[in-house]
This record gives sequence, C-alpha cells and structure tokens, in this order.
Amino acid sequence: MRISKPIVFCFLFFTILNAKAQEKKFALHTVAFYNFENLFDTINNPNNDEEWLPDGAQNWTSKKYKQKLQNLAQVLSQIGSTDNPTSPTLIGGAEIENRGVLEDLIKEPLLLNSDYGIVHYESPDKRGIDVALLYKKKHFKPISFKNIPLLVYSKKLKSNEKDSKITEEDKADTDKIDYDTASRIYTRDILLVTGYLDGDEINILVNHWPSRSGGEKKSSPFREEAGKLNRKIMDSIYKVNPKAKIISMGDLNDGTYNKSVKEGIGAKRKKEEVQEFGIYNPFEEMFYKGNASLFYRDAGDIFDQIMVSETLIQKDYSSYRYWKAGIYNKPFMIQTTGQYKGYPLRHQANEIGYSDHFPVYIYLIKQMN
Repeated sequence: MRISKPIVFCFLFFTILNAKAQEKKFALHTVAFYNFENLFDTINNPNNDEEWLPDGAQNWTSKKYKQKLQNLAQVLSQIGSTDNPTSPTLIGGAEIENRGVLEDLIKEPLLLNSDYGIVHYESPDKRGIDVALLYKKKHFKPISFKNIPLLVYSKKLKSNEKDSKITEEDKADTDKIDYDTASRIYTRDILLVTGYLDGDEINILVNHWPSRSGGEKKSSPFREEAGKLNRKIMDSIYKVNPKAKIISMGDLNDGTYNKSVKEGIGAKRKKEEVQEFGIYNPFEEMFYKGNASLFYRDAGDIFDQIMVSETLIQKDYSSYRYWKAGIYNKPFMIQTTGQYKGYPLRHQANEIGYSDHFPVYIYLIKQMN
C-alpha cells in the first residue's frame, strides 16, 4: 500500500536515541518562516505602494513581479529539503502587500501541487505590508485565526535632538519610524492561527516586529513590547489548555540575545533550561556558532527565528515534537560579487533577487510505529 504524505523516513538518528530500540519510523513536517522582502504587485492599491508601481521608484513591472514570484517559489519549494524532500507544510511570511500576491505565489508551478491555503489579514502598517501563514490543506486544518494588534507609541523628540538621533541611514530606511509625533506607531499585527496538524493541535504566532530605525537602543522598547505581547498570547493559550503546543516565528528585527526575546518572551538557549510553559529558541545556539539569516550594518545576525513551547521538546514522540532547526542559504540565494558578497541576494536595479533574509525552518516529527 502506498503511504501518502507526510513522507515517512527511517533515520539512524532516531535509532541511536535508544540503543536497544529497533529502527523506528517517523512522520516528518517542515515548518518555515521567510521574509519575502517587498512582495508587491503592480496595481495601485489604497496603501503606501507608490514605490512599487511601474512608474514608481522601483520601476516595478509585471515582468519583474513575475520573476520575483518564481524566485520565491524556487526557495519555498526547497526549504528543509536536506531531510525532507517535500515543501514545508507550514510557511510564515512577512513583507506581503495583500492576499492577492499570495494567491499568485501559490499558483506558481513549483508550489501548485502543494495545494497551499492562506491565512492573511490586512494590518495597519505604514508601508502596507503584512504577515501571513501558508499551509498545506492536506495536513493542516485551521480552526481559528485572528490578528492581534501591537500597540506601541513613539515619544516626541525636542527639535534640537532630531538631527543627532536620526542618522542618514535611518532616513533611507523604508521602514523608518516617525519620531516627531507622540502617537501610535502603525506596525504589523501578530497573526495567531490554531489548527490541527494531522490531528495534533498546534498554535502558531507569525510576527514581524518594528524595525531598528532611529537606532537599536531607541527602537528597542517597541520590540520589547512585541515580545511581551507574544508572552501574553502564549499565557492566554495555556490558560485554556496547559498542554498546548505553541510555535512563535517571525522576523523579529532583534537577535536571539536581545531583551525582547530573552525577557519579553522568556526564550531559552538550551532545552534543559526550559520549564513548564516555557519556550525554547534553537536559533540562539546557532547564532553563537556563527550562523546568520541576514546582515545588519555589516554584521551577521539571526533576526528570523522559530521558537517552540516546552510541550514540543518533550521526548514522547507519540505526537508531533520538535526535532531540529536550520537556515536555508543555498548558493543560488547568495550574492557572489561586490561589496555585499556573501549577503542574501536581494532585489537590485538590474537583478530580481530573492530576499535580504535567508529563510529559517524547523522539523516536527511523530513516531508512526
């Protein structure tokens, strides 16, 4: 009898988990996050998309848009392919203009057979970009989803402080924050999706936290609030179900070591440090081993992270558990020449790249026999 997806593998790794055990079979799913970097269509919508129009600063034509979709599909179809030849079952995405661009993306030939569904909400972000979740309909069944606003506010600067606080680099940042008004900063909502992965309930948070525009220190409180909101959402889930499985993923615009992650969420570097209702961040150890998902001010860092709850790192594999994590950074996605050699190959004037971030992923496994 032919076994349908998810692909079932026999791994030596699992055999050595118990030297006395016979070889075991495990179901395997890949869960990924990717910042799509300005996935805009060519239609003038009622958002801040003027730069990404045929007559805009990026001269964003239908041909360029189509190439962007093809490039993203190429990456998405291969994330995690080292151990799982099928495309990810769950994909969190950021820098998405609207649902329409996602509908175009999942129709790309490399993704069409995966039959992805979409969970997306329009957020109040000033750039007109959102987060979303793609899921394979065959394996994941959403039962609830909502967008949760991140309410953060800027502090008015004195007129004589303005020039000293905001650098030329900040002024050029397309995600810059207006520090001149004591008002709400309209940033991305947090997307919360609850569903069943082959019968196992999973809660997924998709994030894209406020940028570092204006300086890391000055903008840090906004991301710290995002971390606290993640923690609040997790705690509310645990009140309903103390055994809930939770995944928090996203472009956090902070490293694994920053206060927003370490204190706001309470993420731990090592599994043995994680207590009940706690959360494990496998990308912290990866950072200290020299890995990077992007380069910020000429230094490699991991802003793109996937964290898992204590319930996902238990050693009982009768339901889905975390196995391992990775950063997908194949040679075709990397700049090979010039000042930015070794960086992610992003959009340039004469080349439609992939993204200024590398995607990250984790594997979930469940024993089948």
